[in-house]
Amino acid sequence: MKRLFAALLLVPLVDAILLVYVATTYLTWQLTVALVVVTALLGTLFVRAEGRNTIRKIQRSLQRGEPPTDELVDGGLLIAAGAFLLTPGFVTDALGFLFVVPFTRAPIRGFLKQRYILPALDDRTGGFASGNVYTFGFPNQEDGWQQAGSGTGTDAGGFAGANGDATSPWAEPDPADDDAVDLDSDAYDIEFDDEDRDGDADGRSA
Repeated sequence: MKRLFAALLLVPLVDAILLVYVATTYLTWQLTVALVVVTALLGTLFVRAEGRNTIRKIQRSLQRGEPPTDELVDGGLLIAAGAFLLTPGFVTDALGFLFVVPFTRAPIRGFLKQRYILPALDDRTGGFASGNVYTFGFPNQEDGWQQAGSGTGTDAGGFAGANGDATSPWAEPDPADDDAVDLDSDAYDIEFDDEDRDGDADGRSA
């Protein structure tokens, strides 16, 4: 904001100094004023022509279902160009023509989009403007896995539990844990007594 305010104060001052220098050194006051008026008229015609072309581009983009991002930025630059060209002065006229001519307006548009517009839209949309959206996992997930494998609170390749303990699904059970139950092969053997066998046999024979 401070830089913008300084530029708004500096540009008219430079324009006034340049007008006085050109009028007293190279041209007369009458020719200098006539040159400023001619450049303003030509610039206004260029702004009107480019404005109509930009409106047609916006309509075509909307018909295709595409967001007219570049065209809207061009519209803002053309509005600024009209203000510069209507302001008497050589510096403002030069800035106005830079914004009007498509060849010089394209790099200015790209700079504004990358520096100001996309970051502002990303802050409002959570990254959808630039496509920097995490669709799977979490941001910096790889860094978290590396920290987990470095032994800071978890086993290698494991997960951090609610209490900061290692909860790796591949970790061996702790023998000192009271909740751990060791089941050997004998625990799966089912013994039947003679009465159960006789009762099953009678049931099948019936």
